[in-house]
Amino acid sequence: MVSIQKLLLILTFFTSFINPTTSQPCNSYTFPHNLNYKSCKNLPVLESSLHWNYNPTTSIVDIAFKKNNARDSSWIAWAINPNSKGMLGSQALIGYRKSDGNFKAYTSSITSYATMLQEGNISFPVYDISGIYVNNSMMIFASMQLPQNMTLVNHVWQEGIVSSDGNLKSHALTGSNLQSFGTLDFNSGIISPKTGEKKMSRTIIRNVHAILNTISWGTLMPIGVILARHLKSFEGSKGSIWFHLHRACQTIALLIGTIGFGTGLYMGNHQGLHNTPHRCVGITIFTLAVVQVCVAFCLRPKKDHKYRILWNVFHLIVGYTTVVLAIWNVFKGFDIFGGDFIWRNIYGAVIGSLVLVGLILEVVTWIRLWKKNNKRTTQELGA
Repeated sequence: MVSIQKLLLILTFFTSFINPTTSQPCNSYTFPHNLNYKSCKNLPVLESSLHWNYNPTTSIVDIAFKKNNARDSSWIAWAINPNSKGMLGSQALIGYRKSDGNFKAYTSSITSYATMLQEGNISFPVYDISGIYVNNSMMIFASMQLPQNMTLVNHVWQEGIVSSDGNLKSHALTGSNLQSFGTLDFNSGIISPKTGEKKMSRTIIRNVHAILNTISWGTLMPIGVILARHLKSFEGSKGSIWFHLHRACQTIALLIGTIGFGTGLYMGNHQGLHNTPHRCVGITIFTLAVVQVCVAFCLRPKKDHKYRILWNVFHLIVGYTTVVLAIWNVFKGFDIFGGDFIWRNIYGAVIGSLVLVGLILEVVTWIRLWKKNNKRTTQELGA
């Protein structure tokens, strides 16, 4: 029993050195320049803490937002959303370390999910905004004039990466970056994270979106193209199995993909998960797929029609374009959501296998065609 207690004591001792910053109480930190804050809270995610002094007479709150274990290439933000919860409409304090080593702190009003965090005025006065980066911690300081009697606020905090050209890149759309919001009462000091059911709902919808689109646009569509390209040559011109398999595969892909497309629109419009390139390419894929199906079912001329060759060219170009964009967008989606690379690697292996099968079938098809032409030439010479 004694040995177990000693072992636990040793483990506790060493654990305290593994991540000392995150376990440090917020009120134990000493700020530079003799700055003192009466109230503070460790925020539930992103290794951050908020420190403040609130004057109910003037409605002025002095804020210090501190991000621990911050890289020097990171940007940080803390914001109040006066009208709703979440990112859109937030009135933000932004800070990052510039390439010359100086720290830039400024305000930004978040009016779009595609924001570049441009500097600008926010909806209430901000005084003496500044920031520092010291000992792997990034901090923003400011004084804000809140509206009268506004003590309970919705707040948001974030971190992201500053690119080599000095632009602030979008924050990650996974894990803690989707949980960094809640409510704060400057009077009582109560911070309530709103990460329960909403977090679960976001995660479920995100996973459903990824699974449906990976299966439909990213897998079934390429399989349908391979069936149309190669099974037809094995069956001959009179065979119809390839046609029914191709049509069934692409129709199922469109039906599943439509649901996946809908979940993407929902996440963008209602949950603030928005990436402009991914969204635009997704809309393009869906549009091309719908046009392709409509043209295939309703406007396909007979084989001997004079416009059949034009229809074939159109069908081929739209089909291959849709598949290429779909594969690119699936990989883009994995990059956006981050997380475990195993799923990206598994999908890469699936696509690699389909490409390999397609190449093998292409070689076999050309060999069969070459033999067929040789046989025909021999017969003509013999005749």
